[in-house]
Amino acid sequence: MNSLRKYFQLLLLPETAPVGDFIEIDSQRMPVLYRRHARAKNYVIRLQTDRTIKVTLPRRGSMKFAQEFVCSRKPWLEKQWRTLVDRKIPPLTLRPGMEVLFRGKSVFLEVVQRGENWEMLLEDQCFAIPSPEGDLRPLMESHFKKLARAELVLRVEQLASSHGSTIRRVVVRNQKSRWGSCSRSGTISLNWRLILVPAMVSDYIIIHELMHLRELNHSTRFWSEVERVCPNYREAEDWLKSNSGRVGF
Repeated sequence: MNSLRKYFQLLLLPETAPVGDFIEIDSQRMPVLYRRHARAKNYVIRLQTDRTIKVTLPRRGSMKFAQEFVCSRKPWLEKQWRTLVDRKIPPLTLRPGMEVLFRGKSVFLEVVQRGENWEMLLEDQCFAIPSPEGDLRPLMESHFKKLARAELVLRVEQLASSHGSTIRRVVVRNQKSRWGSCSRSGTISLNWRLILVPAMVSDYIIIHELMHLRELNHSTRFWSEVERVCPNYREAEDWLKSNSGRVGF
């Protein structure tokens, strides 16, 4: 029982970096945060848009090796940082007049007053807000999440019907680093941020997960199924690689 408890402690509790563990990337001093994961088989490094480097270690991995691994990947980190800088990463604070990404297009956020009430306008979307003051991002994202739950679930059902796939459940979540996933039980999970990308890209992500209902892996056979159903999937992949920073990834 004690060994089982320790297993789940290692799985759930992140291990933060030792004090003073930083690395300089392109003249930027960035903190390095480490965490162990019981199911991790390899050392994985990610550069976040908040200038934080996150490193995942296997359950019994060496911290010393992890630190050496980060140093050895410095050229790769510098390349990733330059890519992030070149992208149009959205500002943390959102105010009227700023541009946001919606359905694959850059649109201006407008705020108008109607009598004593305020409304936010984004393309074909119009919804009430309490005030035009402060950061409008939480209000906008709250609206987008509701929109995503309605539109993405419907689109999954449409594509599943078109391609003869049986789904058990569709969930729209605030995933931090994944566009979607498929469980063995037939549940499709999607990131609400798919409401921000072009339709052909969100359709590709949905089809990708639907094909996992047939092949729960990334084998050659799986990709053959994806290409058969979605011939332009490489174009969608390229869009995601070039624009993920614009949606906060």
